[in-house]
Amino acid sequence: MEFKKFLLEKKLPSFLGLCFLLFFFRYIPHPPNFTPVIAFGIYIPLIFGFWSIPFFILGYAITDFFIGFHTFLIWTWGSLALISILYKFSNGIFSRIGLSLFGAICFFIISNFGVWVGSSFYEPNLQGLINCYVMAIPFFTNTLISTALFASLFEILLKYRIFFTSSQFRKVN
Repeated sequence: MEFKKFLLEKKLPSFLGLCFLLFFFRYIPHPPNFTPVIAFGIYIPLIFGFWSIPFFILGYAITDFFIGFHTFLIWTWGSLALISILYKFSNGIFSRIGLSLFGAICFFIISNFGVWVGSSFYEPNLQGLINCYVMAIPFFTNTLISTALFASLFEILLKYRIFFTSSQFRKVN
């Protein structure tokens, strides 16, 4: 019972606050792919633990419900789930930021492979796959910049305990 009380009083408000930020950043006008989603994928499970990954994906799915579902959901949601598992390999500030950037690369590779496989935009051959990735480079630039920016912001929040108190997250340093 004590754990449930701790969870409800300490972790749940911060988790719900981050979910609200996810919704907010996906809804406000922004350049394509310039969102904190990849950084959230690394830092939410890092802060709240493995149990938060399905809720992170569910939060992303809820925003997709309002923004609009598309035929590539399995590729985007699947890549975000994979990226979220990467948090297990973090052991310091540089590894977390590096994993965030690696997550952006994974998202680029997986989601654009899904576009190539599941659409008629590109020919179903190697040249079509290459064209798909080349056409996605401007979106990837925004993804990398936003991921680096938001991962750095998360690091500042963690370092100075601005958004979280020491009892709200696992030891991350």
